[in-house]
Amino acid sequence: MTYYGPKELAAAFRTVRNNTIQIAEEIPENKYSFEPAPGVRTVGQTLVHIASSYRFNYQVHGVEKRTKMEGFDFPAFMAGVMADEQKPRTKAEIVQLLKDSGDTVERWLGSLSEDFLAQSVTMPPHGQPASKTRFEMLSGIKEHEMHHRGQLMLVQRMLGITPHLTRQMQERFAAMQAAAKS
Repeated sequence: MTYYGPKELAAAFRTVRNNTIQIAEEIPENKYSFEPAPGVRTVGQTLVHIASSYRFNYQVHGVEKRTKMEGFDFPAFMAGVMADEQKPRTKAEIVQLLKDSGDTVERWLGSLSEDFLAQSVTMPPHGQPASKTRFEMLSGIKEHEMHHRGQLMLVQRMLGITPHLTRQMQERFAAMQAAAKS
């Protein structure tokens, strides 16, 4: 018996994606071209990267159903994904891309079996660890998005925007303090 299977993985991903969408909606469109430092992705490019980054795992686990990563041309695959990040898009197009890819990933993750998630995938020679479960690899979709969402929350601060999760926490603390005084 597992406590965290495909349905929980899908629900956890959905929570993360909903928070990313809220950030995307709160950043003004005229700030989507903001580049926090020279040579790094703009806000818009980061959001497109988030929306597209599941494609690696989908290719490996959903399309090819690989059991070995040896021979997978990661640089060539990611070159296509990264080229897509460079395409000009409006804020509305990016938010819709986040919503659409979020729906796709949530449905896909939720459809997987526990047996499939438990399967091992052998990493390329000299890879560490030597193998990972599909579950571990697919959890990386959410972890990767949270990494970039953290970057976007810092960018929000740089733009003078208090991130929604911080605002929610501040509201909870204020309510607790008010309750303690009464």
